[in-house]
Amino acid sequence: MKKKIMLYGFLCALLTILPILPAKLLIKNGNSPEQPEKIPEEIIETELPAEEKYYHVLDSETGEIMEISVREYLIGAVGAEMPVTFEEEALKAQAVAAHTYAERQAELSDRRPELKGADFSDDASQYQAFYTKEELKKLYNDNFDSYYAKLERVVDSVLHEVIMYQDEPIIAAFHAMSGGRTESAKNVWGSEVAYLQSVESRADETAPQFEQTVSYTAEEVKEMLTASREGLFLGTDTEHWFGEPEYSEAGTVMQIAVGTSIFTGQELRNIFSLRSAIFSIKYEDKKFIFTTKGYGHDVGMSQYGANAMAADGADYKKILAYYYPDTEIKKI
Repeated sequence: MKKKIMLYGFLCALLTILPILPAKLLIKNGNSPEQPEKIPEEIIETELPAEEKYYHVLDSETGEIMEISVREYLIGAVGAEMPVTFEEEALKAQAVAAHTYAERQAELSDRRPELKGADFSDDASQYQAFYTKEELKKLYNDNFDSYYAKLERVVDSVLHEVIMYQDEPIIAAFHAMSGGRTESAKNVWGSEVAYLQSVESRADETAPQFEQTVSYTAEEVKEMLTASREGLFLGTDTEHWFGEPEYSEAGTVMQIAVGTSIFTGQELRNIFSLRSAIFSIKYEDKKFIFTTKGYGHDVGMSQYGANAMAADGADYKKILAYYYPDTEIKKI
């Protein structure tokens, strides 16, 4: 947690120069503000409590379970997941998505013995990120009072609201920025979800670091690929280890021939620690160069896209309705 705060705090200082840096750029070790790289368990029927309540959050470092009010949790989750310098309507959309995510995870927590009775963990690689007030003080430094007041104002304005589909809390997936169009849950996780469909998000193409490259030597590529797939044979023609990718409409690599096997884009993203599964591959100077677009799994709300919509005058309800079509916001 300390390393995460140090990195996040350093980059937060850059916000005066790049005030709309996508949130995922500010998370430790490339971990996303998004949910895990697989579709969560099916939504279960639930009756959400109308009164204020507490969440029990497993501290991933100490193993202790923290009892945190909904209000405090949402302030800490929004502060951890989205730059506080974003537009307030975008932050409101994030707060409602964070609340929805937390409610749904709390209902599913009894299926996960590793949580030790908690509703969820603060481990950003597995669950939604969360910072305590003390951690936010270290993060914001001299700007703490004004930034924290902004988070309080945002959260208080939407405190009791969640996103529902057929009277159940939705899978409130979100990511830093798309490749110009969000992806459907079916193309990423293999299961159709009515409200997690592909929508245009062109503003993402102007996001800082929208396009990035990473390169590996042929030996490194061979080592990583063979370690991930037993029996894989690449052959001697290094330049042609990778075949032509099959792309979705949103640009995701659906599958690609690699040597004697077939890989999905999500598999290669994990193997090579790529920012997204929207990528191209070029072999040059005995190195493989991966060029990615966007950042994250590309499903649900684009945080950068939400900020652009807010800057254009859209309120949080319009933002959420756009990225989660056919859903509704309800008070609990």
